[in-house]
Amino acid sequence: MPSVQATPAAVETIERLRRRHDSIVLHQSGGCCDGSDAMCLLAHELPPGPGDLELGEVAGVPFLIDAEQYERWGRPDFILDVAPGAPGGFSLEGSEGVRFVSRSPKENQ
Repeated sequence: MPSVQATPAAVETIERLRRRHDSIVLHQSGGCCDGSDAMCLLAHELPPGPGDLELGEVAGVPFLIDAEQYERWGRPDFILDVAPGAPGGFSLEGSEGVRFVSRSPKENQ
């Protein structure tokens, strides 16, 4: 079963963003123009496409990835975290002075 988890810092950031922006979505980037971390956008700006797969929710926010990409990457699990610095692209957490970082539980083994 696909899964996504989050660190307490990521959950706190998402909760603040939800209070400020209401309906948001997280989308795992494919490693092109904006790197390979999750991006947080207003839900109406990035509605799920026919090829998107929802891996789960983080603090009530859907976490999506392109289904083909998910298969190509070997169906990884993700741990969403935050790190200091500017995000790639237009991701909303940049207003917090942080960027989302997608990690694999295998990185911690």
